[in-house]
Amino acid sequence: MRSGFVIPGGDVWSIPDLAAEAEAAGWDGVFIPDCISIETERVPASAWFDPWIVLAAVAIRTERVRLGPMITAPSRRRPWKLARETVTLDHLSRGRLILSVGLGAAGDDAGFYKVGEAMDLRVRAQLLDEGLELLAGLWSGQPVSYSGEHYRVQGMTLLPTPVQSPRIPIWVVGAWPRMKSMRRALRWDGILPIKKDGTGEVMTPADIQAMKAFVAKRRRQSSPFDIVVEGETPGDDPAQAAVIVRPLVEAGITWWMETMWSSSDGLEAVRTRIGQGPPRLG
Repeated sequence: MRSGFVIPGGDVWSIPDLAAEAEAAGWDGVFIPDCISIETERVPASAWFDPWIVLAAVAIRTERVRLGPMITAPSRRRPWKLARETVTLDHLSRGRLILSVGLGAAGDDAGFYKVGEAMDLRVRAQLLDEGLELLAGLWSGQPVSYSGEHYRVQGMTLLPTPVQSPRIPIWVVGAWPRMKSMRRALRWDGILPIKKDGTGEVMTPADIQAMKAFVAKRRRQSSPFDIVVEGETPGDDPAQAAVIVRPLVEAGITWWMETMWSSSDGLEAVRTRIGQGPPRLG
């Protein structure tokens, strides 16, 4: 299992500093939100900065950790522009970018309906699927011609190609056990599962085990496939942290993503948790 930390906010100077501290403390990945303006029960109102510019600073300040947005909504980004941004960041980081994608947070009001972006889930799903198909094509460095319901491309070639081969890894938010959502995730490199069975509960080890079996049975590619679960562990109680994470690892997760979305203690609490290091199972 690898452990990532989602830095929930901060100023443009503190986030790269925190990323460097996370690398020194033994975390395997550092991720930051990608939003225009968002306020939910889990995420209080805050100042937000462009993720690609901040991640560029993170790439320069670090050498080992994987990095990326958590998460990007391709439905509100032109695929060719997103292709250029991601390839640039992949080169700056020397091949450490992971692109996490989804339909977008409903609470990100200013980034969607206040500016006329598509809100219908079916349309946003179509935009996501077409956008990912175009991204993969444009990353290839080969001429791309495409005619979809929403996007048209005529013989476009983008260079350079990413550092990573065969492409930058893509993690997709997937609703378990909804088949259409799961089939989308299986086409790519990993899943950030959300439980959608009507109970409103979080993913349990039993859910992860069932989903892993589904992936093994239905996924056609032989390349590695990540199962990414987020949550919060007590950095000052390693034994309890292991109790929280171990059942999920045994069930099949490959990444634990430490999040502090609901923390009201500010930046210093985030810094303290980063410095305590990732949960250890040994």
